[in-house]
Amino acid sequence: MKPKVAFFDFACCEGCQLQIANLEEEILGVVALVDLVEFREVLTGHAPEYDITFIEGSITRPEDEERLKDIRKRSKILIAFGACATTGGVNKIKNLRNLETVRKEVYQDDWNKPHLNTAPTKAVDEVVKVDYYLHGCPINRNEFLSVVKDLAMGKVPRIPDYPVCVECKLRENECLYDLGKTCLGPIARAGCAAICPSNKSGCEACRGTVPNPNKNAMHEVLAKRNLTVEAIIQEFTMFAVNPEVSK
Repeated sequence: MKPKVAFFDFACCEGCQLQIANLEEEILGVVALVDLVEFREVLTGHAPEYDITFIEGSITRPEDEERLKDIRKRSKILIAFGACATTGGVNKIKNLRNLETVRKEVYQDDWNKPHLNTAPTKAVDEVVKVDYYLHGCPINRNEFLSVVKDLAMGKVPRIPDYPVCVECKLRENECLYDLGKTCLGPIARAGCAAICPSNKSGCEACRGTVPNPNKNAMHEVLAKRNLTVEAIIQEFTMFAVNPEVSK
C-alpha cells in the first residue's frame, strides 16, 4: 500500500508548494510512489490520518499552534519544508520589533481586530516534533523528489549538513570576500548548488545555518577583512535573525 501524503500551509507565500505543483511530468513519478490525499493547492480531498505530512509556513498565531498540534497527532512522519517552516523564515523578522507597532503599521485603523491577532513567529519545530527538514526559499524540487523516493522506500533522507562554501569550491567559484563582498556561505547550510554566490550574490542562509558551525573559521574570515559577526548579521536579516555563529 502506498503511503498517504498530505500538504498543509501556515504563514507563507506558498511558493514551496508551487514548486511541487510545477513539477509537471515529474509529478507522475511522485504519484506512482505515494497516495496524495490532501493538498489544497492541487486537489480537494481530505483524510483523517497521514503517513507523511509536509508543512509549509511559520506559526504566527495561537490558533495556528493548536491546528499544527492536531496535524502532528494525525501524522506518522512530519516534514517542515521551506525556510518559513524550518527556521521561521522572513516572517521571523517581525520578532525584532514590538508586535503592536508592527500590527499598526501593517493594518492601520484595523490593527486591533481579533482576526488580525499575531504572536512572535515560530518555526514548526518550536511547536511540535519535526522528523525531517527540506530547507530553502523556495525548496529545491530535485531535493524534494529525492526525499519522497527515500521515504517511500523506507530509507532515511539525506539532507546536506555542510556549508555552502563546499559547493562553491566544487563549482570553482572565486570567494566573494576576495571580491570585496560579504556572504554567509561559511555557516550556511548547503544543498542549493551555491546558486547565489555562483551569480556573484552573497548567500543569505535561506537554508539556515549548518549544525555546529565552525565559528572560529568564520571569525577568522571576517577578521582578515576587518569585519565583525555583528556587522555581517546586520547585512543579512532576511533569513538570519538568529544565526548560530553569533552565539
